[in-house]
Amino acid sequence: MARRRLPLPSMGRRGMVPSRDLSQDGAIPMARPVRGSSLVDSGVYRGGERVASPKDLTATVAALREEPGRTAWMGLYRPAAQELTALAEEFDLHELAVEDAVVAHQRPKLERYGKTLFVVLRAARYLDAAEEVEFGELHLFIGPDFVITVRHAESPDLSAVRRRLEADPELLARGTEAVLYAILDAVVDGYGPVLRGLGTDIDEIESQVFSGDPQVSRRIYELSQEVVDFQRAVTPLVSILSGLTAGFEKYGVDEELQRYLRDVADHVTVTAERIDGYRGQLRDILQVNAILVGQRQNEEIKAMTEASYAQGEEVKKISSWAAILFTPSLISGIYGMNLDFPEKDTFGGYLFALGLMLVLSVGLYAAFRRRGWL
Repeated sequence: MARRRLPLPSMGRRGMVPSRDLSQDGAIPMARPVRGSSLVDSGVYRGGERVASPKDLTATVAALREEPGRTAWMGLYRPAAQELTALAEEFDLHELAVEDAVVAHQRPKLERYGKTLFVVLRAARYLDAAEEVEFGELHLFIGPDFVITVRHAESPDLSAVRRRLEADPELLARGTEAVLYAILDAVVDGYGPVLRGLGTDIDEIESQVFSGDPQVSRRIYELSQEVVDFQRAVTPLVSILSGLTAGFEKYGVDEELQRYLRDVADHVTVTAERIDGYRGQLRDILQVNAILVGQRQNEEIKAMTEASYAQGEEVKKISSWAAILFTPSLISGIYGMNLDFPEKDTFGGYLFALGLMLVLSVGLYAAFRRRGWL
């Protein structure tokens, strides 16, 4: 059967906050519509059809208890501790799960407390301009006749998931596990654009590496951190879905839902494998970049060495000619001093001075030539 796609568009919300009044059963505090509440949407269903849209938690519980066979889905956004505590008393939620849902910042996980399933998911979306993966944390309490979703970020948007499920009563009628499947499917579908964004950036980085951009090392490192964070959000889903699969028979999950959940598990496995591939690619790119940087540095050092060698050769030549030309100047300077040499005023003395200049100059030239300076 074809997989049911549940995309994640944007949503609006209406506000509810609880008051201090209690209902007669003393379980759920009354709620009145005020700005900034945690209750986003609440629906009671029977046979896949929505039969009630309560405006507060007390009314939701009352509508749920009106007749057997009903299920309730309460969507909360950053609820206060007292709201979840009241729900915990009504639906027998474990205090550890409630504490996790209030505090947030939890890793993706699956816990079963009696008949209640507690699931933590991390939705993700890619911000291309910043080259960052933005995560949204979602907590789910799944019971035999209720679903409580607690969001701590704007994503994932569950309003579209709810609308799509309500448009498919046959799927929704399969029980609260259908809501769990739909949310898992939406979260996993949201990983697709993230993978494409990361893949595009990796392709750009490969071109950047071979162009010699000096800023590419920083970009590789930062993108590697985003991939690692994304992997931490996705990898636990493999074990979460394995745990769900292992409980199919024990908890009597609908066969059709089993197929859907296995399909989601396949997509998660593919996503996890692609993330592993991205980490390997970035690691290889970083190594290649290090090699290329080393090669460029070696070439620069080689060029500097060659330039220094050529400069040294020129200095040798200049120094050699300077020494050769300095010798005649030295001799002529000595003979030009106002000293009384016997041979100074004779023709032989003149020839001797010229000969000495010539011999020393030729000797120096030969010596420098032999050393390779000239």
